[in-house]
Amino acid sequence: MLACLPVSALASAPGGPDLSLAWVVPFAGILLSIALFPIFAESVWHHHAGKVVAGWTALFLLPYGLYFGLASAAHLVAHAMLAEYLPFIILLLTLYTVSGGVLVEGNLHGSPALNTGLLALGTLLASVMGTTGAAMLLIRPLLRANDNRRHRVHVVVFFIFLVANVGGGLTPLGDPPLFLGFLNGVSFGWTFLHMITPVAIAAAVLLALFYVLDSWWYRKEGVEPVDPTPDSPLRFRGLFNLVLLGLAVGAVLLSGFWKPGIRYEVLGTPIELQNVTRDVLLLAIAGLSLWLTPRAIREGNRFNWGPIEEVAVLFAGIFITIAPAIAILRLGEAGHFADVLRMVSRPDGTPIDSMYFWMTGLLSSFLDNAPTYLVFFNLAAGDAHTLMGPMASTLQAISMGAVFMGANTYIGNAPNFMVKAIAEERGVAMPSFFAYMAWSMAILLPLFVLLTLLMF
Repeated sequence: MLACLPVSALASAPGGPDLSLAWVVPFAGILLSIALFPIFAESVWHHHAGKVVAGWTALFLLPYGLYFGLASAAHLVAHAMLAEYLPFIILLLTLYTVSGGVLVEGNLHGSPALNTGLLALGTLLASVMGTTGAAMLLIRPLLRANDNRRHRVHVVVFFIFLVANVGGGLTPLGDPPLFLGFLNGVSFGWTFLHMITPVAIAAAVLLALFYVLDSWWYRKEGVEPVDPTPDSPLRFRGLFNLVLLGLAVGAVLLSGFWKPGIRYEVLGTPIELQNVTRDVLLLAIAGLSLWLTPRAIREGNRFNWGPIEEVAVLFAGIFITIAPAIAILRLGEAGHFADVLRMVSRPDGTPIDSMYFWMTGLLSSFLDNAPTYLVFFNLAAGDAHTLMGPMASTLQAISMGAVFMGANTYIGNAPNFMVKAIAEERGVAMPSFFAYMAWSMAILLPLFVLLTLLMF
């Protein structure tokens, strides 16, 4: 790695015009590890993901500290952790903890109307409690309702499309990319107003198509086998967690509207009072949920810390190693990403919104959609006020691509794999990685072409 770094890059200041693409290798290494290890070496990844991420992070930080100085490395880590990573992971932790305290008991009959209704409900909830929270809340009741049907794969596939991805597009709470935008200055209201139309179109098309397909398979099955979980009325336990969820939403909104103008600096990173208040409130809400929720409820949900631990480890490395990529992007035509910039911009420098949508989306399909959003956010302008104003359609394109096209593969968004694992645990023969892509290409790509024509 050291041998690959040009002397001119090592001698230049961070973000200087000669900053080499070699500094981006550890960031790319983490993303490729996330994409490929679960496919080709799942056991190794399951047991050693933290070591892999730590290795790539060290491969970046050690040379960086050696050539730019320990003080510069400390400032970079402080900014990544305090300004971006901690607010991001605290929100995910809170939503995951609170949603895991709501248990849905009982069973309903998995008819096309019921299944479509559950998918619609999950799509709405995803923007309130996050795609992860909504998916974990509803996937088990949906599987129980359909456990006597022979054709169930399409139910889970559309659940991933709608609840684990598209439904999270209305608010910064819904999907990690939009929350990163919120942390970088994109307002809560802007996201809702500019995403409601594409989310409504995508959800309506997918729900209608699902109802048609599910009705066809339902009629084709004829007489159903004996239901292993007979129908029984639904019961909800731990509903006070919905109150805590409302408080979490309020804490996020508070940080967007309350600007006391009080700030502190930690190793050069400005820390604003409203953001500290938000994070403390969110942690307190998560603590209340753990304290007040009976253990039997979390056991009924098979709640454990594994998924959030994995996300925490992965994103710690991502937020540190993405720094040089963002620095090069901010150089524009003077940086090494000039070719990418030319692909999404006209000769006069104005953005091509449709290209931002597809480029952000295609990368979000195979890499994690949160850092992909951040890369194109900075490529477009890097300034929230500019992107919400004269470049609003470009930011809308980036947001749509990151949120919607995370559904193209299992690795596009964290809940996708979690839903797949739970479905397989319940006996659903889920498609392989590439078979799932066949589903997404057949159903989602025509939808994205339609959205391109309508929106851009």
